Amino acid sequence: MQRRHQAIPLHQAAQESPTFARLADLVRASSTRLKAISNLLPAPLRASVQAGPIEDGCWCLLVSSNAVAAKLRQLVPALQAHLAQKDLHVTSIRIKVQNRAG
Repeated sequence: MQRRHQAIPLHQAAQESPTFARLADLVRASSTRLKAISNLLPAPLRASVQAGPIEDGCWCLLVSSNAVAAKLRQLVPALQAHLAQKDLHVTSIRIKVQNRAG
């Protein structure tokens, strides 16, 4: 890999680095899954759910509160089934409440 003394766009850096390319693929895969399930989420909750990391088939959803997490946990079986129908399989879905920056 060549050293550069100038800034390059992120997408170009991702194309030139296997590590960045893999990270970009994971971000894209996670975002695609969130888009696929968004219509299954109750409308008031959609803004409180963000796509998180995918690791070894486990997809993490980041949520804003314990209340949102509790409701989402009830929906996990339906979300997984829907993703499987769309060929976006995940072995599990984990819900994580984000810490609020104070």
